[in-house]
Amino acid sequence: MKVGVLALQGAFREQAEALEALGADATLVKTPEQLAGVDAVVLPGGESTTVDKLLDSSGLRTPLRDALRDGMPALAVCAGLIVLASEVVDGRADQQPLGVIDVTVRRNGYGRQLDSFEADLAIAGLADGPFSGVFIRAPVIERVGTDVEVLASHEDVPVLGRQGRILFATFHPELSGDLRVHELFLKGS
Repeated sequence: MKVGVLALQGAFREQAEALEALGADATLVKTPEQLAGVDAVVLPGGESTTVDKLLDSSGLRTPLRDALRDGMPALAVCAGLIVLASEVVDGRADQQPLGVIDVTVRRNGYGRQLDSFEADLAIAGLADGPFSGVFIRAPVIERVGTDVEVLASHEDVPVLGRQGRILFATFHPELSGDLRVHELFLKGS
């Protein structure tokens, strides 16, 4: 499987390394032509408002939205989740989420950089004990639609979910040293 990692901004190298460690053919995606050549895509963490602008300047906004609506598997992490959400609370007025995941998210919902933390998460369908979630200026999921399956929560707030072929997390699985969330993504792709 050829997995594209959106490489406009953020932790795209770490995502590619995690995928390659599992044997996936990871390639960086910066253009619509590169997106057209992949079987699945990862939207890494970073700065959601910057990624929003870069989707337009790169010409990727419409091809990415269309590919995801047509069923392309995806893993969206932190800012990637914000980009794919149906509604963003506390976003910039000109921010245009792609609306392919039926969730409402609050940017930086857990606070500033100083409020970053790690938490053990019980993830549905994941064997071998808890997963250490790394939350860095993470969004908070305030609402999930009826088609969203919540796979993990922290303090009764969803932090990992799936809608169709899109797996999404408010935390950074690529920073945990544990590849099980990436395995879950690849198995579901």
